[in-house]
Amino acid sequence: MAAEKSSYTGGLSPEYALLGFLSEGPGHGYELHQRLVHELGFVWHISQSQLYSILKRLEAQGLVTSSKVAQKKLPERQVLALSPAGQRRFEAWLAAPTASSVRAMRVEFTTRLYFLQRRAPESIPPLLEAQKTAILADTTRLQTMLDGAPAELVFNRLGLDLRIRQLKSLLDWLNACGEKLMDIPPGE
Repeated sequence: MAAEKSSYTGGLSPEYALLGFLSEGPGHGYELHQRLVHELGFVWHISQSQLYSILKRLEAQGLVTSSKVAQKKLPERQVLALSPAGQRRFEAWLAAPTASSVRAMRVEFTTRLYFLQRRAPESIPPLLEAQKTAILADTTRLQTMLDGAPAELVFNRLGLDLRIRQLKSLLDWLNACGEKLMDIPPGE
């Protein structure tokens, strides 16, 4: 759990998608934005200016390095590369569990699956099982809370019930992920 907290950025951030793209090779900001939009655009919604802000922060943290590359008849282009610290941070994130929330699963877990499919598809089934186990534990914990909540706390009970139903829908989704990902060739 301590590793999770150290990489937390104050909300779900596409920084790991950017680190993942850079782990596959250097790139420049516009190219990274185009790739994010094309490959994960229904997962992450980010403007180009937001992307540049994240890249500057990652560079300030020492996770990304930049260099200028000359271009004929154009200004120099800033090319970004993953630093060893950035690679370690990305690898740690790739192996970390995802919080049991619909939004975290939609953006973070889907991004994690994307990179695992490209890098190590054999690690996806154990990841799916570990995520199911975590969600089942959270579902059980919330059900215990619901069972013990006084009947007069109607809105608290409704909130817990909604959360339980969301977690159950995530379990269905994880099962569907396992089936769909089996049909994708490695690296795609």
